[in-house]
Amino acid sequence: MKLSLIISTYNQAAELRKVFQGLALQRSWPDEILIADDGSTEATRVLIEAWRAEAGVPVVHRWQPDNGFLKTTILNKTVAAATGDYLVFMDGDCVPHRQFIADHRALAERGHWVQGRRCFVREPFVPDFDPGTTPLWQWALRGRVARPHKSFRLPFPVSFRNHGQRGILGCNMACWRDDVVAVNGFDESYHGRGIGADSDLGTRLYNLGRRRIFVYGRALVYHLDHPIMPRPHLAENKTQLQEVIRLGKIRCERGLDQYLAGQGGDGDVEG
Repeated sequence: MKLSLIISTYNQAAELRKVFQGLALQRSWPDEILIADDGSTEATRVLIEAWRAEAGVPVVHRWQPDNGFLKTTILNKTVAAATGDYLVFMDGDCVPHRQFIADHRALAERGHWVQGRRCFVREPFVPDFDPGTTPLWQWALRGRVARPHKSFRLPFPVSFRNHGQRGILGCNMACWRDDVVAVNGFDESYHGRGIGADSDLGTRLYNLGRRRIFVYGRALVYHLDHPIMPRPHLAENKTQLQEVIRLGKIRCERGLDQYLAGQGGDGDVEG
């Protein structure tokens, strides 16, 4: 199984640097790393170029101009460029546990997609968080990590197979690429942040007949907290999602198929 890791980012070079530090510690590497960049400035490009020189696998930088929050668009472009059989999605402010990729490889199962969990490094302590040296037990006891029960890898995974809406998070999910193609990827008609596109993708995978493996204690990420961003379209996104659920919709109209032929677009950078 060829595994592609897709990391979404927008002008978070300091956080992305910590993500790369976490990736350098992986016990099992992905076969390729793709950065889905929704219009970051030069600092992010320079960081990715430096990381490419150090990484032991191909690193592809997919970039589009900054025309507002268009995360679904750059994710679809990046999925189109991915060559793996299996796609692991994470955000550029979520540092992976050193067994993150190994765990996702072990959890991959046909007919299913995987939802991993996250804990939160509290915002005041983010600058001091170091993926290689931070003593997580001590940080949890001192209140520097929120939801600490999600921060530790267990001797065995605690997982549930279901079709639930609770806990669908695009910052730590994995799907078979052909399943993502079958549902036409992310729906670009959703607006802004918050509940919407990630839950929509998970719902359409359910409607395709795929169950979720909802896992605790494996495939962990450490979210680097930041101020909550405005979500002016939250209500309409929720309404749109409810229609997808009600209709049992599988494919979206504005999705991945726009990019599968050319796999490019103005302003894109590939490496």
